[in-house]
Amino acid sequence: MNGIRAAIRKGLLDWFKAVDADIICLQETKAQPEQIPLFDIEALGYRSYWFSAQKKGYSGVAIISKKEPDHVAYGMGIQKYDYEGRLIRADYGDVSIVSVYHPSGSSGDERQAFKMMWLDDYQQYIDELKKERPKLILSGDYNICHRPIDIHDPIRNARSSGFLPEEREWMSGFLNSGFIDTFRHFNDEPNNYSWWSYRANARARNLGWRIDYHMASLPMEQHLKRALILPDAHHSDHCPIVLEVEM
Repeated sequence: MNGIRAAIRKGLLDWFKAVDADIICLQETKAQPEQIPLFDIEALGYRSYWFSAQKKGYSGVAIISKKEPDHVAYGMGIQKYDYEGRLIRADYGDVSIVSVYHPSGSSGDERQAFKMMWLDDYQQYIDELKKERPKLILSGDYNICHRPIDIHDPIRNARSSGFLPEEREWMSGFLNSGFIDTFRHFNDEPNNYSWWSYRANARARNLGWRIDYHMASLPMEQHLKRALILPDAHHSDHCPIVLEVEM
């Protein structure tokens, strides 16, 4: 979601009520704790856990949950990333849910380099976490399209941040390290996207990118039931993605 306050003004809480999900992961909340309407969220039967960036109006992640987690971990323990509010984890029994917001490199070379450093450090963090918590669902905005099927124009975007060869190679390696792209686990059809530029009427023309993922670790495979993208939900330039699991 591209800013929790803007999304709420566009009816996000009504959508929460209608969908009635057990757990909701948000990224790019762009809000400090005192700016979040916690009472309105709690009135829907949810507890919420927020990890905001130090910089106001920037980044931030959250987990909103009907069930109280056994434990919530804020950040990765790496200051330069935790300063930007990029990861929060909630543990439920032997299953852990992560809400993660990967950096974008679209603003220039410096942030692209930061993104590539993050990807390496994120892989190491997850590798270690997986030893302790093998049943993982990693939900978030990865800011990477993995394959040509995941982007509307792979030829013209071949050198665009988010579809660079090195980013796609990282994604392949991450999946090969023991994770499932749950949407592609169930659906290998083209033209399924989760983000559209605000420019050039891109959403109406479905000129999109699939950059949001529910990644499940291999021990979760037997619990996966369904994965969906909901492009008709217009609360930001992203749309919600859904994963159903049976535990």
